Amino acid sequence: MRLQLALNVRDIDEAVDYYGKLFDAAPHKRRPGYANFAIDEPPLKLVLFENPDAAERVNHLGVEVFEDARVREAGQRLEAAGILTRVEEETVCCHATQTKVWSDEPQGLRWEWYQVTDDTPDGEALIAPSATACTDESETCCA
Repeated sequence: MRLQLALNVRDIDEAVDYYGKLFDAAPHKRRPGYANFAIDEPPLKLVLFENPDAAERVNHLGVEVFEDARVREAGQRLEAAGILTRVEEETVCCHATQTKVWSDEPQGLRWEWYQVTDDTPDGEALIAPSATACTDESETCCA
């Protein structure tokens, strides 16, 4: 398991350069307007969305797990607590297929528990979500 921090950045190239140096790591995945770092130490999935007009720098937060059962357990726990916002099964988002559950905290931060089931889905070049797709609270955010 590792925490995920998804940030809105003004300039993707500048952000990739900075965070690469900060964590001494190369991006795991890089697409136009998007990058992610899968950092082992500290265990962090850092996701960057180029979104210069975003009102907030934090796009959303998450917990990446590596077994389907962990996503289901989180969903059951969130549902029992009355804080489950939505469930997504095998959805293509941010250049990967994922199963996830979401919870919106009272002050507006969005959290997801997710598992990547296919890191490079077929036809992903046709599915290029823009950073703005992750700014509207009614829209499902990429991870």
